[in-house]
This record gives sequence, C-alpha cells and structure tokens, in this order.
Amino acid sequence: MKILCWNVNGLRANVKKGGFEWFLQQSPTFFCLQETKAHPDQLEEGIRNPVGYHSYFDHSKLRKGYSGVAIYAKEKADRVDYGFGNIKSEDLDKEGRFIALFYDNKTLLGKKFVLITTYFPNGGGGPERLDFKMRFYDEFLKYINTQRKNGYEVIFCGDVNTAHTEIDLARPKENEENTGFLPQEREWIDQLISANYIDIFRHLNPKKVRAYTYWDMKTYARERNVGWRIDYFFISPALLEKVEKTKIHNTILGSDHCPIELVLK
Repeated sequence: MKILCWNVNGLRANVKKGGFEWFLQQSPTFFCLQETKAHPDQLEEGIRNPVGYHSYFDHSKLRKGYSGVAIYAKEKADRVDYGFGNIKSEDLDKEGRFIALFYDNKTLLGKKFVLITTYFPNGGGGPERLDFKMRFYDEFLKYINTQRKNGYEVIFCGDVNTAHTEIDLARPKENEENTGFLPQEREWIDQLISANYIDIFRHLNPKKVRAYTYWDMKTYARERNVGWRIDYFFISPALLEKVEKTKIHNTILGSDHCPIELVLK
C-alpha cells in the first residue's frame, strides 16, 4: 500500500506545473493533499475525479483560495469525517484542514485503520493565530486517541507546520523565536510521540541531516537546501511491522513543499 502526501500550495497551480501528472504516474493507493486552495467545483473533471480514484475534498468555508485538503483513494472509504465534528471544534473545522477515511474490512492492511490528511495551521500572524494552532493540535490529538480506543490503527500525514528538533531545519538557532520552531509547538510533537505515535521518517533515519520538505521560495532556499522538515507521516505502533519504506521526494517540483511517501505491506 503506497501513500503519497504533498502540500501542493494550490492544486490548480500544481496541476499546471505537472505535479498532478507526477501523482498519476506514481499510481499510489492514496494521495493526500494539503493547501489545495480550491473548492471541488473549481477543478476540471479529470482533477476532481481522476479515473480509478474516489475523491474526498474539504475546503475553507470562510474564504476562497485558502487552506483546503483532499484525498484520492483507490479504495472507497467505509466512513469519512470532515473535521473533528464537535461543538468545541466548530471554528477549527471551518478552514477545511482535515479529512479522515475509515476502513473497516481489513483487506488493505489486515487491520481496521483510519487514514487522515491534515493541514495544520500556521502560528504566525499574532497571538490569536498561535492559540488557534495550539487548540487545533490539542483537538487533533484527542481525535486520534479516540479512534485508537475505538479499535482503529492510525496513519496520519500532512503539513504539521512545525519542525520537531534542531536536526529538522537548517537554521535552528535563528528560528528559536519563530513560529514553526517555538517551544510549545515542538512540545506538542513530544506529546504526540509520548502517546505512541511514530514519526516514521525519523524512526528509520534517526541521524539523517539536511532532509527537508519545505523551502522558502522568496529567498531561493531550495537551491541552497535551507529548509525545514515540517511534513510528516505518523503511524500507531501496531503498523510499524508493516512499514516497507518511507521517502522524501525532494527533487519533485511544483510547490514550496515536496511530496513524501510511505509504503506499507
């Protein structure tokens, strides 16, 4: 089972740059996107419903051309959640940042599982936005813990918008007071790992340096590999034995992020 994940920084722009064609050539079981910046009605039919895939979209209900996530799946989900779906999370759900696909029949992995794509908020723009990000983090962790209690293994991927440790960005000292590397943001990833979710890339590559998934375009950071690893696959422990490989596709262009990959038996 092959899963691709990519913050496309605008799906329509990514299509024009050849990113969607690359996805179709890869033929993954699942393709998880973040920052689509599009309502499904704004997409051409071949992008909205590519042959061989079931398409799931969540978009911002507040403004056009903002946020948004999608999953293309070869297997139809048994159930879908768009957002956390409770009263406390109502404002968190309005930006179109979350899709969860549930698979109950055990044909893909031999286990019940939920696959989640999430575009976590950026904490920039003032204290209110950082608070929004941290509330989203907390609600997300509650959600996935609930699904595990309900008997589902968890796979989630997306732009977490935080580099966990100094090895995960090129210039840690210069960014200690910047969102994306603040102590409280990094501590949430500590909580996630303490709750037995595995950052599979770092688990398999504990000392690998200069492995990034995002680069600032304005400063031509990609050419110099001055980047951040802020895009992740996390899995629950029971799936670790099924992992065949994970990869950062850092040569694939079409966004300020690059695709990441997870292959499971």
